[in-house]
Amino acid sequence: MVEGLIGKKIGMTQHFTPEGLALPVTVIKAGPCLVLQRKTEKKNGYDAVQLGLLDDGVKEKSLNRPILGHLKKVKSPAVRVIWEFKLDSPDEDIQVGQKITVEIFAQEKQVDVVGKSKGRGFAGVMKRWGFKGGKGSHGSMFHRAPGSIGASAFPSRVTKGKKMPGRMGSQRVTVKNLKLIKIEPEKNLLIIKGAVPGSKSGYLLIKRSLKNK
Repeated sequence: MVEGLIGKKIGMTQHFTPEGLALPVTVIKAGPCLVLQRKTEKKNGYDAVQLGLLDDGVKEKSLNRPILGHLKKVKSPAVRVIWEFKLDSPDEDIQVGQKITVEIFAQEKQVDVVGKSKGRGFAGVMKRWGFKGGKGSHGSMFHRAPGSIGASAFPSRVTKGKKMPGRMGSQRVTVKNLKLIKIEPEKNLLIIKGAVPGSKSGYLLIKRSLKNK
């Protein structure tokens, strides 16, 4: 079985349990994905499948010629996002041109979601790292600055990894073991408890959790 799917974040809403509890959930349109290439141990040195996200609304003129040539080999429509996923077994009968849908998660209870976090631009230490900051009154002249960052005579430099101002967000983030509330195969939807990285319409990789294995 394929390890996961490519999806797009629709947004967040509420899901009411039979007991009347309101759970915060994220709705993800996962797939359908088309198998564009089958990687094998003999030919490529590893076993995997290359998937492309269908029904994304992308036009051919938005893609470059190498990608278009790769897609035309398998008679695939234009796809923007292409990703490789591992296979549970190298002997699985998965063919190029086959569609993979959310039904691969039918027996799963938890999933891992990989996405790109929202970009916050250049941020100070209070926003980026949660520093407390200085006093706001009584003549204090220390408010939102990071304070002392270097050492004295030894080692006479700023140590690597020091928490300082800088670019915040827009990084690859993985959230593991999110509870899968339900799937809707007819709409290609996954309903997942809690939040996932990124903004609305952001692309995600949804993988089966190791806890399920």
